[in-house]
Amino acid sequence: MMNHLETGTQFMHHSTNIYLIRMVESLGLLVRKRLWMQILVAMVLGLGVGLLLSPEGAALVNQDLSVVLASWFKLPGALFLNMIQMVVIPLIVSSIILGLCGSGNVSQLKRVGLRIAPYFIATTTVAVIIGILLVQLIQPGNYIDESLLTAATELPGTTAPQLLEPKPLPERIAELIPANLNQSIAMRNMLQLVVYAIFTGVAVMLLPQKQRETAVYAFGIVQEIALKIVGWAMLFAPLAVFGLLADIAIRVGLTAILGMSVYVGTVILGLLILLMFYLVIVSLVSPAGPLRFLQRISGVQLLAFSTSSSAAVMPLSMRTAESSLGVKPSIAKFIVPLGATVNMDGTALYQVIAAVFLTQVYGIDLSTAQLVGLTVTTVGASIGSPSTPGVGIVILATILAGIGVPPEGIALIIGVDRILDMCRTAVNVTGDLTACLVMDKLLGSDNLEEVTTQVA
Repeated sequence: MMNHLETGTQFMHHSTNIYLIRMVESLGLLVRKRLWMQILVAMVLGLGVGLLLSPEGAALVNQDLSVVLASWFKLPGALFLNMIQMVVIPLIVSSIILGLCGSGNVSQLKRVGLRIAPYFIATTTVAVIIGILLVQLIQPGNYIDESLLTAATELPGTTAPQLLEPKPLPERIAELIPANLNQSIAMRNMLQLVVYAIFTGVAVMLLPQKQRETAVYAFGIVQEIALKIVGWAMLFAPLAVFGLLADIAIRVGLTAILGMSVYVGTVILGLLILLMFYLVIVSLVSPAGPLRFLQRISGVQLLAFSTSSSAAVMPLSMRTAESSLGVKPSIAKFIVPLGATVNMDGTALYQVIAAVFLTQVYGIDLSTAQLVGLTVTTVGASIGSPSTPGVGIVILATILAGIGVPPEGIALIIGVDRILDMCRTAVNVTGDLTACLVMDKLLGSDNLEEVTTQVA
């Protein structure tokens, strides 16, 4: 009897081990084949390791060693982002030009422009209004202790960023056209580069057919080279995600997040409402429905969340729009690069919440006229923001200077800015892909001429 029990027990253990082995093998296969799963695992491991090593977490190592480890953890992420930034300008310029040439002719391009410009402005305005209503309703600034503000301003590395020089509106409009292309590239003025790409794309469309085909072929080669380098960078994207998240968790810890929990919760709630707004739009323009839409873009959202860079996920966004969402290549190649530069709804929502939050902290009352002015300023400031991590804090500092908030107030939100930067970037790329669906639906009856053989 005992032998039978032992045999049965051994069989159960053996069966369990086989099941576990098969489950692990299946999970490993899933991780190897799906980038989004690799990124998700890297995010969890990065946060876990970071909190174990953080002085404000488990503190398994001393503070000096944790700082050194954080810098080494960040290295793969820095290399990844630098490789993306190395080719982002030729990729954006070539993609916009090829997208314009793929639209067929100037009249069709005009139809695209007349639809996409009001759409981007409308969605950004909706995002800002959501932010203002939420921050006025929740009043997160009333939950901040003065001691936390004092402590934040005394932390090393939390000085306010240099303000952008304010310029008259006519001068800002004139500067949309880059007088010095090299300077625009050096300053990474993405809005000027987008304008340059649009001018070049229209000029290419007006060339004789043979010359146009040659130009399209040349820009296609530029795009392919850029995408090849992006492909190399994507090989170690999960390692980069792990390093970036570990570095954030080590440096920030839980204290800064908990002390600003109401403010962080307000921003995240606003981003979720904005995401729901996008899903309503998707339900109106796509037969697949919002849930299928989220499933198909989950990989793009995870990569955007972990890298905090719309530019880093732009190639993946274009591929997802074409292959997973069924958007025409000419629309995807034009809308995604353009949206990564001018369609920053999540950033606009964050900036207006942060600005009003700091006015509440400092006891500054904003009139209705000032709120309207803040709305217009935020919408304008978010358009053309460089699609790189941390740029929102610089734009925010400029906005705050116009409503009387002391520059050192930025120090209060720097500690949690990276976390919110990750969230708003994920929403930004969702907005770009939603715009692709909208434009594909609106232009579906225009019989856009595809030149896929030229842009492939």
